[in-house]
Amino acid sequence: MASVSNLGYLVLGVSDLDAWEHFAVDIIGLQAGQRVAGESLALRMDDYAQRLLLEKNDADDLLAAGWEFDTDEQLDAFVAHAAAAGVKVDEADAALTKRRRVGRLFTCLDPDGVAHEFFTRAERAPAHDMFRSKVLKSRFNTGRLGVGHFVAVPKSVERTDAFCKQVLGLKVSDYARGEMAPGVVLEIAFFHALTGRHHSMATAKVPFPFKKRIHHILVEAIDPNDVGLAYDRCTRANVPVAMELGHHPNDQMFSFYVQTPSGFALEFGSGGVVVDDDNWEVRQYAELSDWGHRHHPPARHEPRAGE
Repeated sequence: MASVSNLGYLVLGVSDLDAWEHFAVDIIGLQAGQRVAGESLALRMDDYAQRLLLEKNDADDLLAAGWEFDTDEQLDAFVAHAAAAGVKVDEADAALTKRRRVGRLFTCLDPDGVAHEFFTRAERAPAHDMFRSKVLKSRFNTGRLGVGHFVAVPKSVERTDAFCKQVLGLKVSDYARGEMAPGVVLEIAFFHALTGRHHSMATAKVPFPFKKRIHHILVEAIDPNDVGLAYDRCTRANVPVAMELGHHPNDQMFSFYVQTPSGFALEFGSGGVVVDDDNWEVRQYAELSDWGHRHHPPARHEPRAGE
């Protein structure tokens, strides 16, 4: 079955580009890339020309997930597979392909209306323009593992889970059910792509209407010291910490969660496991964190438009 290789980029619709640039560059440690004044800003994490693309948009939410393939042949096989499964996959026009800074690009919508984009030949920055972070001690863990992950909060978890398995070709890593905050129980399914980051995408079932399409996105640093340093930068800058330092038992991530300028969270972590399908057992976890991740301050959730 055709499957995506990794989650190569994320496109976020944000209402305040300046606030996001300060947050992403000075606090989190990304590097500002190409910008179109008042319209968009690319953010770099490595040698790719862009890993996060911020587009001016009042949604303050995920606009698109970009899934990478190693070769054009793999991409063509995937498009054929999706079409056979009854999913409408369109080839992007030249303008969108250029904005995404890739060689080839196809798009479709998932059952929740989120755009998924499939690409090859991502543009790299020139050799003289190596990635440089203002604040990182180490570097981000990207490369073959991709940009990180996102956790979706779909209106229909069952339909989106089926899309992950049957269309994207993702495999289940494991499941978890536990309290995100006192009295707030989440049920989460975690999905990995071919290159094995524990989850490139996860789906969360929450017991209340949720305003955003996503609960959070993740960036992962190589050195766990960068987690503590980033946590200190957030507290010094009075950036709201949604969940304090802690550890997940399933993906082994040491991390904390901070509120982005768009209202959803960003998880900053280190130490995530890589799945080896030949030696991996799918498990059900009875807790989301085995220590820490104390929720602070209490989250406020509002329904999405139309709910």
